[in-house]
Amino acid sequence: LETLQKQLGYRPFPFLHFFFSLFHMLCLFNLSSSVRYTFKSIDLLRRAMTHASFSEENNKAFAILGASVIETSVSFHLLSRDVDLSSKELNRRLSQITNVDSSCAVDGTRLGLHKVVRVSPKTNSSAPAVVCGAFRAIFGAVAIDTGKSDDAGNVFWNLHGGGDLGVAVAL
Repeated sequence: LETLQKQLGYRPFPFLHFFFSLFHMLCLFNLSSSVRYTFKSIDLLRRAMTHASFSEENNKAFAILGASVIETSVSFHLLSRDVDLSSKELNRRLSQITNVDSSCAVDGTRLGLHKVVRVSPKTNSSAPAVVCGAFRAIFGAVAIDTGKSDDAGNVFWNLHGGGDLGVAVAL
């Protein structure tokens, strides 16, 4: 639709744009419910679900913050359980949970992010890097929404149920 509008230089079907925007907002509210967090600003979640191929206003920075939130939360969780955990083992476990193909994208796909993330027509919304970026961006958006990275870490742990790292709870 956006491509057609650019080619024509105007919006021939403004009601379609409204319909797609409304549909996307409904998907965002559904996603918010799935992650068990109600956003004060749903626009933060909208941005978290916007890939760089779709808009300059995208989720890249949120994904970086979200990755840091996840790493900090996992590190704290593991070291709270075992203060004698070696740095090598901590790095191995962090690597497991932040791995794009085996953990992050799997968790994002379970949440259905590939169906919600906005991408350009030439970008595959199911690509592991796209889904993983959107997954991480959720936690960046939560941290910004609450002003606390710990709250974002709690949302992350609620998805994981406190169980095995790298395995999300079935929703």
